[in-house]
Amino acid sequence: NGLHPIDAFVDARLQAQGLQRSPQADRRTLIRRLSFDLLGLPPDPADVTAFLADNSPHAWEHLVDRMLQSPHYGERWARHWLDLVRYAETLGHEFDFPLPHALRYRDYVIRAMNADVPWDQFIREHLAGDLLSNPRRHPQQGFNESIIGTGFWYLCEDKHAPVDVKLEEALRIDNQIDVFGKAFLGLTIACARCHDHKFDPITMSDYYGLYGIFESTVYPFPGAEADKKQADFVPLMSATEIDELLAPHRAKMAMIDAEVKMLEAAEAEAKKAPDSPEKRAIVDAATKSLNEARQRQKAAANEAPLVANAYAVADGTAANTKMQLRGDPKRLGNEVSRHFPAILGGQELPKEANGSGRLQLAEWIVDPNNPLTARVMVNRIWQYHFGRGIVVTPNDFGMRGQLPTHPELLDYLASQFIKQGWSVKSMHRMILLSQTWQLSSATPSDPAGLIARNRSLDPNNDLYWHFNRSRLDAESIRDSLLFVGGDLDETPGGVHPFPPQHTWGWTQHNPFVANYESRRRSIYLMQQRLKKNPYLALFDGADPSSSTGVRLPSTTPLQALFAMNDPLAHSQSTRFAQRILASGSDDQLRVSAAYQLAFSRPPLPEEQQECQEFLTTYRKRLGDLKVPADQVEIKAWSALARSLMGSNEFIYVD
Repeated sequence: NGLHPIDAFVDARLQAQGLQRSPQADRRTLIRRLSFDLLGLPPDPADVTAFLADNSPHAWEHLVDRMLQSPHYGERWARHWLDLVRYAETLGHEFDFPLPHALRYRDYVIRAMNADVPWDQFIREHLAGDLLSNPRRHPQQGFNESIIGTGFWYLCEDKHAPVDVKLEEALRIDNQIDVFGKAFLGLTIACARCHDHKFDPITMSDYYGLYGIFESTVYPFPGAEADKKQADFVPLMSATEIDELLAPHRAKMAMIDAEVKMLEAAEAEAKKAPDSPEKRAIVDAATKSLNEARQRQKAAANEAPLVANAYAVADGTAANTKMQLRGDPKRLGNEVSRHFPAILGGQELPKEANGSGRLQLAEWIVDPNNPLTARVMVNRIWQYHFGRGIVVTPNDFGMRGQLPTHPELLDYLASQFIKQGWSVKSMHRMILLSQTWQLSSATPSDPAGLIARNRSLDPNNDLYWHFNRSRLDAESIRDSLLFVGGDLDETPGGVHPFPPQHTWGWTQHNPFVANYESRRRSIYLMQQRLKKNPYLALFDGADPSSSTGVRLPSTTPLQALFAMNDPLAHSQSTRFAQRILASGSDDQLRVSAAYQLAFSRPPLPEEQQECQEFLTTYRKRLGDLKVPADQVEIKAWSALARSLMGSNEFIYVD
């Protein structure tokens, strides 16, 4: 009948329940919704104007494609993935040591999203990027890009000075199995650590079959109380490139080392000399020269050029593991061969296989016959477009999770995902070109009572008879503030000003705490594990200690007070006001420009009048307070800007 495949599946359920679709959203609503969905930013007013004027039959399709090609797309969709792999740039626990190399993983995910790396390849790189025979290369610098993906294994909280090293290793691997199962398979595999899973067909044998793979892997050393130097990172440069980089420094160190050795001998010789009135002075002079040389030696050692390293993993000593009875690594049971969970195929490593088994695990995961991998990912893509997944428990497809509202649609999307080469962007196009995604969220006049009837039959909109209005996430709210203020630094990447490693002295009672201000996009903010960024904590950012499949929004008075009192809100409202004042010669034009920037629409007549009355009243009060005349306009418009930035329409998407 010519229906889009998604609409056909959704309409079948609607008709079966006697429900009727809402009308399609207007173009202004759609471009704003699309911009936040794909880019996490409001649309530029010029882009809105151009889209409204484009009457070609493919205008919407072309708009979708342009946004998918934007570098901001990767920044937006990488953040979703970072939620799932508990991304942070500190280690957690008591000292919360920085992880300066973690940002390489963040930037790797952004690049992969922008390049639309096939999802099966993305998974291979995460599980075994160091073992691929034909890895991807960085587009500019040429180093092994795939190996960086393995850093996700160690993006977990870890103890700096564990009392029981074996127990700490067991807890770390348990976290890895938990995140691996939830992120890639939508399963709570870690529930089988101490006993067979109580609800899903996952046994302790399955758990320790995976445990052996991860135990056969070498992980980077993030530093400890006794030894703060981080080690075992994987170089991204070849041995030849490393030698060329370090050659000047090694030559300098050789000279200083030789000088120190010579001065040590001179001091020893001075001490052996027969006693004389001059001996003390000679020894003191020799010791002083030696100490000065040693200080230069220590300083020079800290000046070594940084080798491009990745927070990644490598294969270690390959071996099966034994079950840990009741999850206790000191109480061992039978040995378990390394294998995939039986319910998903139960493939085992061949006895002659070398290595940890991570490469084979990656192939088991991306096997098209695996019933979960594709379904879990398309469900996540659907979730981030509609506010919830077809399975509303995206990290749990097991018995304790929710059944899919549209199982046939989920199957169809998964099959198409694989047929289209595991292309995430192809799935975006499919969803965004459907009428289901383009429905209005507004409640129009309802003379026939259709909306009321729909609400009585499907109050939660489980069957998608209208689009759900949703609040922006923490990153999009902050980025929008910077955008309307004209203060958003669109430069990608960037390192954090962590203190030099040789100066680290954090302890249990003096942990690392920092909050580095930036005008770049929120994905580039330093993500601390022990003490979450205060802004991200206020607006329900992801928990960096566990896999966050769904962010649970809260509504608190502090969020409203943020728009009124926070220094960021005040600085951006002032910059917003400056943009407004420069946009036109009279208040009516300026109010119109403010609404276009903040809401992607012109003001209604009553809104125009309300703003005029607000400005008149505010100017009078400023005059009564004897505010200098040259400050009245900027203060009045800044106050109006804060009102717009604190409104529901600014932080919600229809």
